[in-house]
Amino acid sequence: MKRAAFDTLGCKLSFAESSAMARRFAAAGFEIVEPGQSADIYVINTCSVTEHADKKGRNIINRYHRKFPQARIVVTGCQAQLKAQQLAALEGVWAVVGSDFKGEILEIATADSLETKLFIKPIGESLKYFPAHSSVGRTRAFLKVQDGCDYHCTYCTVPLARGDSRNAPIAEIVAQAREIAAAGFKEVVITGVNTGDFGKTTGETFFDLLRALNGVDGIERYRISSIEPNLLTDEMIDWIASGTKILPHFHIPLQSGCDRILAAMHRRYNTGFFRRKIEYIRSKMEGVFFGIDVIVGFPGESREDFETTYRFLEEIRPAFIHIFPYSRRAGTPAADMPGQVPEGEKKARVQALEELCERLHGEFYAANRGRREQVLFESTVRDGKMFGYSRNYIKVERDYDPALVGQIVEVEL
Repeated sequence: MKRAAFDTLGCKLSFAESSAMARRFAAAGFEIVEPGQSADIYVINTCSVTEHADKKGRNIINRYHRKFPQARIVVTGCQAQLKAQQLAALEGVWAVVGSDFKGEILEIATADSLETKLFIKPIGESLKYFPAHSSVGRTRAFLKVQDGCDYHCTYCTVPLARGDSRNAPIAEIVAQAREIAAAGFKEVVITGVNTGDFGKTTGETFFDLLRALNGVDGIERYRISSIEPNLLTDEMIDWIASGTKILPHFHIPLQSGCDRILAAMHRRYNTGFFRRKIEYIRSKMEGVFFGIDVIVGFPGESREDFETTYRFLEEIRPAFIHIFPYSRRAGTPAADMPGQVPEGEKKARVQALEELCERLHGEFYAANRGRREQVLFESTVRDGKMFGYSRNYIKVERDYDPALVGQIVEVEL
């Protein structure tokens, strides 16, 4: 039996896709081993959201080639689509597989010989949809429902790496959810590139999808991994709050709390819209966890602009802030904008928001202390302890009890 290993960088969507590829290798007779173990084939699923991610991908490729020089290294993911020639030139790389060829990666990796290392279809041409889902332990699965993005924010390479928004039909995604339920999973994280944009290729809507998934027997909880604020409608919020399986846990990109910077980013809302959306959700649901993405140091962002963002975050009080220093990406409009912010200043702004995040996260936990909540316990054991997450994403730890693994238990936080 040959051995294959998968090393994944980046987002939940990439992990779901790596799992789907690994299942195809396993079905073909491969033993799937952990990254870093000896393998005949290494599949590196790369990220390219920042220059740091690009560098990390190259370093991993070089490290595996040095450690396992006889192994075939196959590179896929966003960096593969954007920088195929550079990756193909690295020593040890057998093939570079772009967005449209993920479904053929087994055949490419196991071919007797290749006429070319590059399997890339230019973005702009119609791309196929690659269905995927993955699992975490024995309790939670990630389900890909959508790929690509039509938004073209000025800082972002994702449309260049993933192409236009596209999806499988609801019926196919529900069938995957039923497979997940049959495997014993109780919680599903719904993921995509621009998740709420679901339906562009099938004439359906994200709301249609949520209602269909809500009816799948065996799945008791759904989390929406990320959704644009303009795609989270009041009608959808009312329905979620009415007693569905969708949890009060929302990951909503903000990117800036300054309207001038939001306009320069080509975001599709302003801070007034964002504030009203957060307030409306809170008016309908108790103890909601909001995770919010913020980019600091976007070109032209003055100190005053950053302070406006800081104050806005203090006012809307998210439970967590995902903080990203702006990374200059070739091929994006922002890369050529004037007013590029020095790295030292970006670092100082990141630190300020990290301190704010720590305070707001602590306040969210304190506000929930004493509430009764349902917790789904995981199988992981550390120092005799097990943990799980509440409906609103509060991590709960207790003494390990094997009878509670995969069970939803009501606790006092």
